[in-house]
Parts: sequence; structure tokens; C-alpha cells
Amino acid sequence: MSIHIALPHQTRTHGRTARNIRHFTPNWFAASMGTGAMSLVLGQFPSLPVASMLGEGLFVLNGLLFFCLTLAYAAKWVCFPRDALRLFDHPVASMFLGCIPMAFATVINGAVLYLVPKGLIAAEVVARFWWSDVLLALGIGLMVPFMMFTRQEHAIERMSAVWLLPVVAAEVVAASGALLLPHLSSGSEQLSVLLASYVLWSCSVPLALGILVILFLRLVLHKLPPVSMAATSWLALGPLGTGALALILFSANGTPVLEAAGLGPLAPAMAGASLMGAFLLWGYGIWWFCVAVLVTIRHLREGLSFDLSWWGYTFPLGVFTLATLKLAGLFPVRGLEIFADGLAVALAAIWLVVAGKTIHGAWSGKLFHDPSLGEGA
Repeated sequence: MSIHIALPHQTRTHGRTARNIRHFTPNWFAASMGTGAMSLVLGQFPSLPVASMLGEGLFVLNGLLFFCLTLAYAAKWVCFPRDALRLFDHPVASMFLGCIPMAFATVINGAVLYLVPKGLIAAEVVARFWWSDVLLALGIGLMVPFMMFTRQEHAIERMSAVWLLPVVAAEVVAASGALLLPHLSSGSEQLSVLLASYVLWSCSVPLALGILVILFLRLVLHKLPPVSMAATSWLALGPLGTGALALILFSANGTPVLEAAGLGPLAPAMAGASLMGAFLLWGYGIWWFCVAVLVTIRHLREGLSFDLSWWGYTFPLGVFTLATLKLAGLFPVRGLEIFADGLAVALAAIWLVVAGKTIHGAWSGKLFHDPSLGEGA
């Protein structure tokens, strides 16, 4: 008979791991969202082989990151199911459930951009993952607001842009569907994905625009949120950038699908309306972009301490950058191209800072904190 004696450092390691799993929250998936967005932006510069190579490397890293985050969250549900359930009653932490389908979408987009063209994975396989993300995004987009209606306590003065997170997931998946369209071989599947993407966009963008109206009112009546919520000022760019990006992809990739389905007479009108809508959403995003910059400058004077909310600086800016790059490719306006390149450089700088601080904070364990468990848990 053998007897295993746990050494003190082993006990500490196991205890620390258990604590980190217990305090794991869905906002960790924002790191995958930001990394995936950075990967996709780098992939928009085919004339720069180094950028494309770095983008592909980040895609692989993001896939591994998403897998590890999924395992960690699954472990919390297995090991601490009661603590995991408490998230649904928290008026802020529950909003980050929307990060899961959005992070998954960045992995799907990376596969379409980097793997499918090389024949490393079939587009039909990616489509199966996409349909599963559709269900996940719609489920969270309905479940979280319903919990807000029925079991959570909210007030206008405590409202922030995190309300957007569960709602925006559907339009992120819609943009993924539009990106996938040209790679599908079946005309019927293409049409199904296109129509589903339109529905996903409709289930997200109008709601997000309504939330932005409430957010404007909240800022007027109750002023800026506290410094700890400074990064949320960038979240407004998310639905506007992704909404515009999806419409651009609908216009570019949806026309051949409609023509192949015998709906050719509708294609020009739908493509034109989509492109016009994209430019209008992008223009609205410029206003929120300027507000976010001003809010950030103001908060920098007060001092910003790092936490996971800093990933809010990356994904919204990333999708807005992607939309700007697409528009710059469509409209021969030099200023637009310069602005798009500037956004890409700024995103890379911000990602490097946030990623470095996240690695340090994860190693020390300081970033693992579930607010739904209460202080001292």
C-alpha cells in the first residue's frame, strides 16, 4: 500500500487552481475576442507578408486560448455549479455571457480567412460550427435580457454599455455568416446562411441602437461612469462597427447568392441598401469613437488600474477598424485609407499592452474574481 503525502507547495498550487476556477467568469472570453479581432485585422494586409504571418499566428493562439477558456468555464460548472448559477442574478457579470459566442465567431472567422483557402479545413465543416454559434448567440441574446426583465435589479444611473454585450453577439455571428458565403459550394446552403445572417443582424442592431439611446440619456443625467468602468465607453463601437461590417459583407458576398437562387432582380437593390446602411452606421460610429477618446483622456488624468475590462478597448476598436478597412477598399478616398491604417496601428499597440498586462495578472491570479460571489469569497 502506498501513501501519498501532499507537499505544502502542491497544496498551495491545487488550492490556487481551485480558487481561480471558482472565480472564472465569462469576461475572460473578451481576451479571445480582442486577440481574434487583432488577427483578422492583420489578415487584411495581403501585400504585407509579415502582417499576414503574424495574423495567422495570432489565429492559432486565439484558437488555443478559446479552447482553454472553454475548458476553464466548463470546469467551473462541473466543480462549482452553485457558484456558476449565481452569475445569472448579477446585473453586470451576466452581461459578459455574450462574449462567449463573439469569441467563438472570431475563431470561425480566422478559420475562414486562414485555413479554408489553403484547404486545411472544409468550409462545410466550418459552417457546422457557425450554425452552433448561431444557436448560442440567439440563446444568450434572449436569455440574458429576459433575466434582466425578471430576476435582476437595474437602475438607469448604474447602467453602462455592457448592456450591449449579450445583444451584439447575434450581429457578430451574422458578419461571420456573410464572410463564409463565398466558400460554400451548395447554393441552397449559401441562401440559408445569407437569410439567417440577415435575421441575426435584425435581432441585434436595432436593439443595440435602442440601448445606445438609453446610454446617451444615462450619460446626460448621471454623467460618466466610474473610472473602473472607463473601458466600457468603447463598447458602443462594437454594434456600429460590426453592424457596418456585416452589411458590407452582405453587399459584396450576398449578390452572387441571390442571383444563383433566381433572385437576381433583388440583388442590386439589396446590395446598394446594405452598402448605404453600412456607411451610415460607420459614420454614427465616428461620433461614438470621438466620445470614447475624450472619455478615455479624462479618465487617464484620474489614473486607470488594470483589469479585464481593458479588453473593451480592443474588440470594439477591432471591428470598427475592419469596417473602415473594407470601406477604404471600396471608396478611393486617401483620407479614409490613412484613417484605417492609423486605427490598425493603434489597435496593435493597445493589444500588446493589454495582452502583456493580462498575462501578468493571470499568472499572479489577481484577475480571477467573480463579483457574483460577493467580497471575501
